[in-house]
Amino acid sequence: MASGQIRVSDPESADELRRAEERAGFGRPPRATRFQKGRSGNPKGRPRGRRSEIPYNGVLGQMVTIREEGRERRVTAAEAFLLQLTQKGLAGDSAAARASLDAIEAARAKQQRNSPRIGTIRLTVIGEGIDAILDTLGMAVKKFPRDEQRVRWELQPWIVEAALKRIGKRELNTDQQQEVWNNTRTPEKVNWPSWWSVRS
Repeated sequence: MASGQIRVSDPESADELRRAEERAGFGRPPRATRFQKGRSGNPKGRPRGRRSEIPYNGVLGQMVTIREEGRERRVTAAEAFLLQLTQKGLAGDSAAARASLDAIEAARAKQQRNSPRIGTIRLTVIGEGIDAILDTLGMAVKKFPRDEQRVRWELQPWIVEAALKRIGKRELNTDQQQEVWNNTRTPEKVNWPSWWSVRS
C-alpha cells in the first residue's frame, strides 16, 4: 500500500473518515467552496481596459513646484519632466536631448490631432496707458477727444459708487466731493453716501 493511503474495511470507520474530511476549520475551508483542480480562481479575469495602460495623465498631470533662478513656480509634472530633459540636453546629454525632442514632437502631433484648426485670429489692438484701460473696461467716457484744451475723462456712475464703497467710513471734504462730482458722467444717477454734501 502506498504511503498516505488508509485502508478502511469497516463501513462505520469509512463514514467517520468522510465526515472528518468534510469538516471545516482553520486552514480547511468547506469542501464545496474549495478551489477545484483545473479551474481558475478568477474565471472572469481582469475587466477590460482596467490598468491596461500606464496612468500617464494621472501622474504627469499632477502639479509640482519647481525652482528656477531662485524663484518658485507651479507646473505640471509633465512640464517639469520636459524642462529637466531639455536642461540635460542643453548641458550635453545627447540621450536626454533626443528624448526631449521626441517628447516635444509627440506632444505637437497629439495637439494637432486633437485640436480643431483655427481659421481666423482677430486681434484688437489696445492703446497704451490709462486711456485704453478706462475706455475698454467702460469705466469712463472721453469727452471732447479732438479738443486738446477741453479733453477729459468722465467717470461712469457705477465706478464712482464702487470707489466710494472702497474708502469705507472715510469722508471726503467738500473740495474733493466737488472734484468727483465734476468728473462724473451723470452724477444724478449715483447713489451718494449719506454724508455727501455736494449736489451741483
